[in-house]
Amino acid sequence: MTRSASFGAVVDARTRLLILGSLPGVCSLAAAQYYAHPGNRFWELIGAVIDRDLRVLPYAARLAALATAGVGLWDTVASAERAGSLDSAIRAPQANDIAAVLASLPGLRAVAFNGQTAARLARAIDFGAAARIVLPSSSAAHAVTLSVKLSAWLELRRFLIG
Repeated sequence: MTRSASFGAVVDARTRLLILGSLPGVCSLAAAQYYAHPGNRFWELIGAVIDRDLRVLPYAARLAALATAGVGLWDTVASAERAGSLDSAIRAPQANDIAAVLASLPGLRAVAFNGQTAARLARAIDFGAAARIVLPSSSAAHAVTLSVKLSAWLELRRFLIG
């Protein structure tokens, strides 16, 4: 079985909202980009949160727009064995050092988990005063309508205002 590794944290001192996924899928790993699979709705959903169409931007510009809006990205899993891209196939996960990243984010207000697996894998982490929000996964494999996903994701706006 192949061992996959996550990307580095995309955060800076402006980060007020940290979105944690589980582990990049095959398409994302091949492209070396978060949420690269065309069926994943992440860029559409987070774009709605920050009121900007991120799908039309090159990847580097997407990340810059998130940073400007106070949004950071990372994964709960540093590496794991996994055949394919499904979270249910993750085996022998090794956790990212989320506590160290949290300590570098003085303005952090909330940590949002992109799906149940990301939240479950981070359950032992102390997030301090930051709110914890479990979102419906942006993955196409999560069979919930876009309107249901969007409604939940738009709740993140309150952590970015002010």
